[in-house]
Amino acid sequence: MDILDIDDLHVAYGGIQALRGVSLRIAPGETVMVTGPNGAGKSTLMKALAGLVKPRQGRILMGGRTVIGQPPERIASMGLSMVPEGRHVFGSMSVLENLRVGCGLRRDKQRVEADLEHLLDVFPMLRDRAHAQAGLLSGGQQQMLVIARALMTRPQLLAIDEPSLGLAPKVTDQVYESLLRIQAERELSLLIVEQSSARVVMMGARMVMLRSGRVVLEGRAKDLSPNAIQQAYFGL
Repeated sequence: MDILDIDDLHVAYGGIQALRGVSLRIAPGETVMVTGPNGAGKSTLMKALAGLVKPRQGRILMGGRTVIGQPPERIASMGLSMVPEGRHVFGSMSVLENLRVGCGLRRDKQRVEADLEHLLDVFPMLRDRAHAQAGLLSGGQQQMLVIARALMTRPQLLAIDEPSLGLAPKVTDQVYESLLRIQAERELSLLIVEQSSARVVMMGARMVMLRSGRVVLEGRAKDLSPNAIQQAYFGL
């Protein structure tokens, strides 16, 4: 069974149609990267998945259970953890306190401590700054923190909106390397919104390109020609 099954999704803001019949499936352990120009509907797709906007039409299933109409905390309990755009850390709290926020719904306290130690190994910078205020971290450090905090929920699907936004290429490389390590160890499914189609090609993931609220290109990034990607991106 697919971890995520989105079928014929339509979302509108007033008279503006943001998504027009988007369908998407993610298998266990798979990485899918959604790309496209500004205004393509990428962030709207993530908000619909997280229960922050209500679709006009279509369905979203997580492990066979319906997502539409469920509150965000119920969707999280189905196995989804969302990292929104903007690095929303609790600035006055320490790095460790931020990480512990991510396990608030968990009852397996012994495993929580093991997961915390493991994530501090994956993101050694967080161990080095464990007692520092999160608001004083650099942009790249904050991005690693919010990803690690999301992973503390032990999700089946981690959805990340623009993880490389505002980061230097070297820092972006570090973020993606950490994600791939965690994915391999946990058989984690990843849904990543990424503005850079070049980054998607580097990852070798399945690409889903949106434009004007529609899927205009889909396939393994390595199998798609640069010309096809460029034409779909610019609507040629």
